[in-house]
Amino acid sequence: MRVARDSTFDDERQRFALRHCCEDCGMFNLARSACAHEWPTQEHRRSDYEQPTPDILFCKEFELR
Repeated sequence: MRVARDSTFDDERQRFALRHCCEDCGMFNLARSACAHEWPTQEHRRSDYEQPTPDILFCKEFELR
């Protein structure tokens, strides 16, 4: 799911320590740097959210570690 990014999201992400990136997901294989379900990860990595981006990508397969 893709939603518009705004300052509210950035504030809440930091304040509540929201986790939504591949590195936080139980389906992400750190050694391979890839999703176990072979979903693309380029737009959903933690580093992508350190830079300003127009939108946020939420994965439907996300499983919190």
